[in-house]
Amino acid sequence: SCNECGPLLPSAPCLLGVESVEVQLENQMVLVQTTLPSQEVQALLESTGRQAVLKGMGSGLLQNLGAAVAILGGPGPVQGVVRFLQLTPERCLIEGTIDGLQPGLHGLHIHQFGDLTRNCNSCGDHFNPDGMSHGGPQDSERHRGDLGNVRADEDGRAVFRIEDEQLKVWDVIGRSLVVDEGEDDLGRGGHPLSKITGNSGERLACGIIARAAGLFQNPKQICSCDGLTIWEERGRPIAGQGRKEPAQPPAHL
Repeated sequence: SCNECGPLLPSAPCLLGVESVEVQLENQMVLVQTTLPSQEVQALLESTGRQAVLKGMGSGLLQNLGAAVAILGGPGPVQGVVRFLQLTPERCLIEGTIDGLQPGLHGLHIHQFGDLTRNCNSCGDHFNPDGMSHGGPQDSERHRGDLGNVRADEDGRAVFRIEDEQLKVWDVIGRSLVVDEGEDDLGRGGHPLSKITGNSGERLACGIIARAAGLFQNPKQICSCDGLTIWEERGRPIAGQGRKEPAQPPAHL
């Protein structure tokens, strides 16, 4: 019924994309089985007046086939977090949030190298172990790293969830994820770069794809790198100078 998760999220099972919610008060944990992006799930939980942090993601098969994360940044204002989860041996989930974009479509690709020595310009070409031409994510002829486009809203935020049948988490750890300035034409634009890059313009932000914890694999409450608790770090940047600065208390209006 719509009341099965109690007062925490009383209408959750009736929301499109939410299959079930399990509240574990003794562990201070909420398990949500959903097809919604994690950013939307967190917003739903926090709409009840509580704080929430993402501790892990996993498939409904209750087996860990691999997980990874990329923290995107660059010389400009674009930054984001993108997570990878191997749902089954044949399906990989890519979901994330990218801020600071111009409204509209932006190409998203996995590149060959995890080399950021020259920002995104040293990431190499699209990940393409099969020697294919550039295409769209639904095409049989495509680079393995061709993830298509993400759409930024009028505030410059792109929230997305992609399921891909060619990508494997274990093949992309140590490589890089790049978001581009413009729309990827998916190899159909007729431009000299269409079959190479999708003619999606300059590389705005990028990050190395690193192994991440799966569901129930991250019990930590304090980050060993800087001593912040999971609740302190939720309001700070994941990396950079801003992470070291105390968060400003919210104004009481």
